[in-house]
Amino acid sequence: MRLAEVELRRIRLPLLAPFRTSFGAEFDRDILLIGVVTEDGVRGWGECVAGHSPLYSSEHVAGAHQVIQDVLLPRLWPLPDVRAHRAEAALAPVQGHRMAKAAIEMALLDAELRTVGVPLAEHLGAVREAVPAGVSVGIADSLPELLDSVAGFLDAGYRRIKLKIEPGWDVTAVRAVRERFGDIGLQVDANAAYSLADANHLAELDQFGLSLIEQPLAEDDLRGHAALARRLRTPICLDESITSARAAADAVALGACQIVNIKSGRVGGLLEARRVHDVCAANGLPVWCGGMLETGIGRAANVALAALPNFRLPGDTSASDRYWRRDVVTEPFVLRDGSVRVPEGPGLGVEVDEAWLAELTTSVDRVRPPEQG
Repeated sequence: MRLAEVELRRIRLPLLAPFRTSFGAEFDRDILLIGVVTEDGVRGWGECVAGHSPLYSSEHVAGAHQVIQDVLLPRLWPLPDVRAHRAEAALAPVQGHRMAKAAIEMALLDAELRTVGVPLAEHLGAVREAVPAGVSVGIADSLPELLDSVAGFLDAGYRRIKLKIEPGWDVTAVRAVRERFGDIGLQVDANAAYSLADANHLAELDQFGLSLIEQPLAEDDLRGHAALARRLRTPICLDESITSARAAADAVALGACQIVNIKSGRVGGLLEARRVHDVCAANGLPVWCGGMLETGIGRAANVALAALPNFRLPGDTSASDRYWRRDVVTEPFVLRDGSVRVPEGPGLGVEVDEAWLAELTTSVDRVRPPEQG
C-alpha cells in the first residue's frame, strides 16, 4: 500500500454547550482531520485529538499540523508499504508528537482495513458488539446546574457519570450528586489539579464510594501517585501519566494506580493503545477508554478499541449528540440501552459527510509525494 495524497483539513465544530475543566473552557473545537488516499484510490480518515492550546499536553493542533506536514509525512513517502505497523516503525525516531502520529496511524489503518474489508474492531481483537457508555460532566457554574446536567444524562441512559473536579469544586459537588442520585456509577477526574499536599482533602472523597479518582497529581509524578494510593481507599486511575505501554508497566510496578484510562491519541496510536491494554490485562488492572471531544471519526476508533476484553469499565464513549448538534459522519453514534454499538463496516466503519465537512472547513492542505509535485 503506497500513498498518493494526504489531506490535512482543519475544521471548526461548535460544541452544544461549553465544556469546562481545570484547563479552562471550550466552546468549539479547532480539529485537524487527516485524509489519506492510496495509489489504489482508497481513502482513509484519521483525527488528531490535540487541543487548540498546549494545556492538556505539550501538543496543540497548529503544531501537530506543521509536524505532520514537515516532519512525519516525509518519512512515509519513500515507503513501498505504508501499512500502519510499518509507518509506526518509520515514525518512531521522531521524538514525542504522539497525537500527530496517532492521527496518521488512524487514517492509514482505516485505508488499509477498507482495502481488505476488515473492521477495525476485528483487527484490534474486539470481543463485544456494543460497549457501555459513560459521560464526562464538566465543571458547572453552580450546583443546581450540575445536578440538572447529571439528571439529563441519567435520563438518557448513561451508565456512568464522571465529574470533572478541581480545588474548590470537588467534595461539595460530589456530595451533592451522591445525595441527589444515590448509588449511581460515579467517578471523578482531576486532570492533575492537585498535589500530594492535598492528600487529606482528597481522602474526604472516600466516603462517597467512587469507582475511581482519575489523575489527581501531575503526569510525571508516579511516586506521588503511589504514595497517594496508600492513603486513599478510592482507587487511583492514571490518564495523562500513561503515554506508552512502558509507562503503564512502570506505573504498575510502582503501585501508582489500580486502573488505567487509555486514550489512543495520548499514547501515539491504536497499535500502542492495544499494547497498553495487554500490559494492564497481564497485571490484572482493568482499563477504560477516555475521550477527547472527538468527532465521529475519532469516536469510531474509540468504540472499536473499547470492545477489547480488558476494557471492563464504561468509557467516555458518549453518543454524538452529547457534544455535537451535527456530527461529521453520516450516521452519528447513538445511545441504546446504555451502550454504543461497535461499527461493523470495514476500517473505522463510518462514512464522512463530505458536504457538511466542506461547510465546517477552515483550511485544507493537500500534500503529494515529492515526485508528483
